[in-house]
Amino acid sequence: MRYAIYYTPAPEDPLTLAANAWLGRNAFDGSRTTIAHPFAEYVDAPGRYGFHATLKAPFKLRNGYDNEDIADRFLDFCMENRGFILPSLEIGRIGPFFALVTSEDSEELDRFAASAVEAFEPYRAELTDAEIARRQPEDLSSRQRELLGKWGYPYVFDEFRFHMTLTGPVPEGERADVEAAMQTHFSQHTGKPHPVSSCALFVEPGAGEPFQIDTFSRLAT
Repeated sequence: MRYAIYYTPAPEDPLTLAANAWLGRNAFDGSRTTIAHPFAEYVDAPGRYGFHATLKAPFKLRNGYDNEDIADRFLDFCMENRGFILPSLEIGRIGPFFALVTSEDSEELDRFAASAVEAFEPYRAELTDAEIARRQPEDLSSRQRELLGKWGYPYVFDEFRFHMTLTGPVPEGERADVEAAMQTHFSQHTGKPHPVSSCALFVEPGAGEPFQIDTFSRLAT
């Protein structure tokens, strides 16, 4: 079993509903949803994780902690952090993947993400050699390898980049069509301020199984 701390809007939020229709899955209850586009083969991977932006990447619990411990710490974390507003979201491409990304940097977002990495580090079991190898450290920068070794994930702190993944790898010849479909599908949610007012504790019950939301909470106001 692995846990993760992710940002995701509330279950009734229009962005959540749009994302569920894009990904074909609702992480709040684990249900499948009708996919509202012809590119279903590219959403299997992000659909398994559910609509989210990573704050604390998936980790196994350190010995001595259980579900109740991590859930209690998660609720405390949400009370310790206030919601904030992102300037806007936009469709972006990260290599062969597409995601919702921020239109500009946000110090509040960076502080929030860093606080999640630090707050849950005492609960994280050390990575095994096999888990480190799966991160392909040979392809990472020296700074990313340092972060992987210390924090269990290479894209934290100065390497953090907010993204809410919408596809797996898309072949170059289809990227324009996939992007056009996303621009249309998410048009009501891009190009305007976006509130970050909630957070979720996700759980992967077993290796390769879909992630589901264990605990959802609003941030402090």
